[in-house]
This record gives sequence, structure tokens and C-alpha cells, in this order.
Amino acid sequence: MTSAQADGGQWVNPLRTPDDKRLPRIAGPSGMVIFGVTGDLAKRKLLPAVYDLANRGLLPAGFTLVGFGRRDWSKQDFEDYVRTSVENGSRTRFNENVWNRLAEGMHFVKGAFDDDEAFERLASLMSEMDTTRGTAGNWAFYLSVPPEHFSSVVHQLDRCGMAAPRERQWRRIIIEKPFGHDLASAHELNEVVNQVFPEHAVFRIDHYLGKETVQNIMALRFANQLFEPIWNANYIDHVQITMAEDIGLGGRAGYYDGIGAARDVIQNHLIQLLALVAMEEPASFSPRQLKAEKLKVLRATSPVEPFDQTTARGQYAAGWQGSERVVGLREEQGFDPNSLTETYAACTLRVNTRRWAGVPFYLRTGKRLGRRVTEIALVLKRPPYQPFQEGQTDLLTNNAVVLRIQPDEGVLMRFGSKVPGSTMEVRDVNMDFSYTEAFTEQSPEAYERLILDALLDESSLFPTNQEVERSWEILDPILNYWSQHGRPDEYPAGTWGPDSANRMLEANRHVWRRP
Repeated sequence: MTSAQADGGQWVNPLRTPDDKRLPRIAGPSGMVIFGVTGDLAKRKLLPAVYDLANRGLLPAGFTLVGFGRRDWSKQDFEDYVRTSVENGSRTRFNENVWNRLAEGMHFVKGAFDDDEAFERLASLMSEMDTTRGTAGNWAFYLSVPPEHFSSVVHQLDRCGMAAPRERQWRRIIIEKPFGHDLASAHELNEVVNQVFPEHAVFRIDHYLGKETVQNIMALRFANQLFEPIWNANYIDHVQITMAEDIGLGGRAGYYDGIGAARDVIQNHLIQLLALVAMEEPASFSPRQLKAEKLKVLRATSPVEPFDQTTARGQYAAGWQGSERVVGLREEQGFDPNSLTETYAACTLRVNTRRWAGVPFYLRTGKRLGRRVTEIALVLKRPPYQPFQEGQTDLLTNNAVVLRIQPDEGVLMRFGSKVPGSTMEVRDVNMDFSYTEAFTEQSPEAYERLILDALLDESSLFPTNQEVERSWEILDPILNYWSQHGRPDEYPAGTWGPDSANRMLEANRHVWRRP
């Protein structure tokens, strides 16, 4: 790695010119405190991501990682815990030299969120690290904890003076979803955080926005003349945004009850994907310009009524997941069999702009569906005139552009082609672009990108408080309707949702894609 010089709290590669975007940006002197470091998210995602960044040379030499939790751990205990997480979950190959350098800056502070002395010890440790490790007063606080603890942690950081940076220093807070459970709670949560941390220092994690294929939506649209001319209501019939999982609740039944599929996925992931698909071209990809366009399109988005015809919800019942017989939701251990919490949610949204007038956006998500897949399908209108005889196009469906977010990352185009032979018969064929076949580079994990962006003060991929609250404004009317009208429909595990979801599209003579 080329040597770098300090400039305004970041490392600047001396071989990099301001216009050269190919060389990676390296985080400047900094440290990170993870609250909830013993939780599942930190163990599976955050700690491996920190190691992978270090292994790629994207963290400064003196980077310091501090864990905060109730465990009675020494520094060595914490190092052993992190190493196990890294060896089990890192994307890059384990390198002993990289690990030793990273482990030098690992520390653990024992305490609870209401333990004043623990936070004072944390403040003292941070001050010591600024001197001995060269973190220069630059700290990110990662709240990998339930939202009900946000207020306590933020208050303690404020009380001990850890939230307020001195001149030429920075302090930032990184928050995991869920960002509330409705508009009122999201607004209250934002007020709690913004009373201590200004909005520019708040980084709300939506890990979907860190995926390479999500960022490729902007490249696909704005770097190519091929797609943007048809990216409007003149050519697009409807849009389907799907996030399907083939797993059930498993051990998360207690956590999931009362949240449900709409709050867990639609409010954040799917509405953010809609914003990227439907927004206008930004003047640049600076955080300010990108967020302005996303917020503009979200303000033009609204749910379509009547909700008994334009939405659907369900709970999975017993069935077959592949070759395995699985139990239904109400038989899951720890789940209230009388609960109205949905594991499948679908809704119809409209974007009230000239570009998208009359184009329905169908959003759906669910557990125990046919397979694990996330995709965005833009289904085009039929040609206004087709000079074919009867029967020649019976096997031809609407053209489509499908953006595959996971797991088979890529772009698929579906169009009609003549079947070889002496007669004119047209049917669907696919043109398929695959990331793994086109590029030799392995895409970084979403948390790698997002943690590095937070350390670099690059906020393009982080929703603002206005985006979060507007998303709840869109979803709340649907949730309120569901809370007053019966219980979710059942659907067998391994299928693609309840019958009501199919009827929801049939009203417009549309059908769901079967990925």
C-alpha cells in the first residue's frame, strides 16, 4: 500500500489525483466503539467487516476497536472473541500479520447502559487511545442495540462529553434499524438522537444500500443511453420489487412478533429500492444531491387504496421447503399462536410524477417463500401494434428488465425472439448479465462499504431522518388498516404467498413474477 499523508482527518494517497476515482479512499486516524458487540449482528457481520477492511489496507495503522458490554472480559478475552468471529465470517483470507496489528488496538469496557462509571471508563480509554494510538479524537459509535436503548446510550455519551468533538475532530453515531415502528416513534427516536448528534453526524444503516448491485442501479440508469429513454410511464407497464426468503423465524420468533414483514423490510429496504428506481437524475452523486432526489420522489409516493384490494398479508403454514417438511408460524417455538403479525406483506404504491403517472409499484416480501431472492422487475408495455397472425405470439409475454440484487447478482432482459423453423413463432428469451462472470473482483460485503463510508464521512448510502419519517408516512396507513381488519391469510411454506396477493395484481391484469 502506498504511503499516505494526513489531510483534514483522512488519508490521501499521494498517487491519487482528485479526478481519479479508481484508487480506494483510506480512513484517516479514527476508532470505533461498538455497543452490543456480543450480539449476533456484531459477531456475524460487523467484526468480520472491520477485519476485512483492515486486510484490504483501508483502515489506518492506529485504528482502535472498543467493545462495550456486560461480559466480564479482559482485553485478551475480547481479542479471542473477535478472532473467532473473524475466522468464521470474514470474506478475505485470514492474515496473521494483519490480525496482530488490528488486535493491538482492541479493548473492552464492561458495563451496562445505565452504568455511569462504565461510560466514564470508556471516555478515559478513548482519551488514552487518542494519545497512544493516534486516533486524534475521531470516534464512531456503533449502536448495534435495540431502539429502546438508544436514548440511554446517547444520553451517556453526551453526559461524559464523548459526543462533542473538539476543533478538527469528529464524532459520529451509526444506528441499526429498525428506525421506530411507526411515524410517531421514528420522529421521537430522531429527536432523541439529534438532540446530541447533529444530522450530518448520524449514519442510519440500511445494509441493502451497501450492496454492490443496489449501487449498480444508478450506474445502469445514468451511465447508459440504452435504459433511461424507456425508464418512464410511456414504456413501463408496472414495477415489481421483491425480497423473498426461504427461511422461517427459527429462534427469532419472540423478536419478530409485533414487528412483521412490512415493518422489517418494506419500510426500509424496499422503499429505498423504489426511491433509487424512480428518482430523477441527480446533478451529481454527492450525498446532498442524491438525498435530495430520493426525498423528492418519496414525497411524491403514496399507497393506493382501497387497501382490501391493493394490499395483502399472510402467515406461513406448515409445508415443504424443498425436500424438508417444516412447521407453520403458529407452531414456531416462542410465537403467540393468536398473533396477527404477518410474515408476508405486499402493497401497491404510486409515484405521482410525470415520469411515473399511472405505473403501479408492487412491493412484496415474505418468509418461507419459494426461494431466497431479491430483485426489481420493470415490466414493459406491449407494443401498440403487432403484425403477427393469431397464435404466433401466444408464448410471448411482456418484455422486462430485471435487476437481480441477490443471490445471483446481475441484470436480466426478457424479450421475444423467433423460434428456429419454417414458421413464424415468437417466444420469450433471456439476455443475462452476471456479476460473477463479468468481473474477477469479489464484491465487498455491504457492511464493509458502509462502515468505511461512515469513517470517511461519505453519507450517500445512509437514509436521512426525513427519508425515514417519509417512509413511515407511506406505510402507516396500510399498517393501520391491517390492524383493524381481521387476521393475515395463511399460505403453505414453500409457495409464493397467499391467494390474496395474486388477486391484488389480477385486478390490473398483472401477475407476479416467479423468480
